[in-house]
Amino acid sequence: MPEIRLLAVKPVSQCRAQMRLWSRWISLLFLALLLTSCATLGPDFKKPSAPVEKKWIEVDDPQIKAEPADYSTWWRVLNDPVLDNLIETACKQNLSLQVAGLRILEARAFLGIAIGLQYPQAQSLSGGYSYQKFSKNAPPLSEFPNDIRNQTDATANIVQAGFNAAWELDFWGKFRRGVEAADAGLAASIASYDTLLVLLTAEVSSAYVVIRTLEQRLEYARSNVEIQKRGLRIAEVRFEGGETSELDVQQARSLLRNTQSTIPVLEISVRQAQNGICVLLGIPPGDLSAYIKGPGPIPGAPSETAVGIPADLLRRRPDIRLAEFQAAAQGALIGVAEDDLYPHFAVGGSIGFAVGNSNGIFSGDSLVGFFTPFSFRWDIFNYGRIKNNVRVQDARFEQLLVTYQNKVLEAAREVENGLVGFIRTQQQEKFLVDAAQSADRATQIALLQYKEGLTDYTRVLNTQQLLVAQQDNLASSRGDIIRYLIAVYKSLGGGWESRVGKDIIPEQTLETMGKRTDWGDLLTPISLPVEPEQLPTGKDVELFNKPMW
Repeated sequence: MPEIRLLAVKPVSQCRAQMRLWSRWISLLFLALLLTSCATLGPDFKKPSAPVEKKWIEVDDPQIKAEPADYSTWWRVLNDPVLDNLIETACKQNLSLQVAGLRILEARAFLGIAIGLQYPQAQSLSGGYSYQKFSKNAPPLSEFPNDIRNQTDATANIVQAGFNAAWELDFWGKFRRGVEAADAGLAASIASYDTLLVLLTAEVSSAYVVIRTLEQRLEYARSNVEIQKRGLRIAEVRFEGGETSELDVQQARSLLRNTQSTIPVLEISVRQAQNGICVLLGIPPGDLSAYIKGPGPIPGAPSETAVGIPADLLRRRPDIRLAEFQAAAQGALIGVAEDDLYPHFAVGGSIGFAVGNSNGIFSGDSLVGFFTPFSFRWDIFNYGRIKNNVRVQDARFEQLLVTYQNKVLEAAREVENGLVGFIRTQQQEKFLVDAAQSADRATQIALLQYKEGLTDYTRVLNTQQLLVAQQDNLASSRGDIIRYLIAVYKSLGGGWESRVGKDIIPEQTLETMGKRTDWGDLLTPISLPVEPEQLPTGKDVELFNKPMW
């Protein structure tokens, strides 16, 4: 049977010699590119400057100490075991915090993608089988005489297998900047988790103090109801005895009903505050008696509070670190965008085996392949799109630098607001204590004098109204003192250190994810450093190649 040869094939020995020559060229090219690829486009990130005062405005107050302190469990200064248990439960069960922990896993996986892009971007095995039938009435078979064409086998069975690779070289540092951006993004995800942890501990504490404050206000309201009931009974007795008019009775009843009406409003607020704590604890709204354990006193404030100096905020507050890492990530993206202004260099090739209508696919005669030791692509006509993209990235970077500076200013404002509120509200409480005691004594005297007929009911009415207001203000003031103190610790960035050595994602969630997807060793917890100066800076790729918590 005649053989139809469609392609001219070189001898195998000649092909192998050419492949060895290409390999040498590729090796030399790699060496040259490695020697010349030290340039990295884009700015190298430096910690931005921010305006910071040397000391706090209220530092001269005897209650304020410009000394560093351990803020990891700041709520323990309130000496309330119920609050300690609430915060511990919230840190374990809060769903928003768990989402923030999962975002760390996401950022870790994204960093793995960025690292992988530094190596050959396309590496694939290919293979297949195909059956082809050629037309005898079309070239090249139609050009043969009919007798030869009719005897020719116009079919082919082709089996092939091979390996393909393509590698865009990181000549201008595009992929290195990509790793830098992803690395800073991972650091930002950790800072975001810490920021949420600071907010969570402050919100649980504040909601708990609100509940205790409302309970105190309820106690005062119920006490005043009993006092006003006595006044009403006295007015009724005197009216029935003909000593006074009905006016006294109606005034006493009106005041009593008005005070009683405040109780349901306070009970609504208590329930709403409890529902808020339920959500923070990651449980459905319901009875919190197992956690709150009945009415209790408003926590007391410590005699002294250490606040350090303003410069400490730059290293302690996780939201400031978050702003810094976000700026670092964006700065790296400028270099990624600038890479498109220059030519892209790549190498590639394919090697494999192919055979048709015969056996021996892995024999030397079946070897096929090609190498591209050098290729480049340069987007020269883009009508300003690339330059404007660089400008977009640079504008975003500058925005984040200004955002960082503004975050520092806001942090200082929050500390100052908390300190002045904490100090001045304590001064207010001293006056309110005296005012409430005087109002209580005035109410007792007025009731006694009215009972003996020495004064009219207007004085009783005024003293009872004043007592209700003063006691309610006193309870609110005592709650405000602790809430301002909580605001101080929150603004100082306290509480995030409590996550060190603990699982930030529930074990059940990790187990479910491990069964669903191959996470390798990323689900194995490790501890991050405790001290702020030991935390990642956005360039610690080796640290971030490991699990993060």
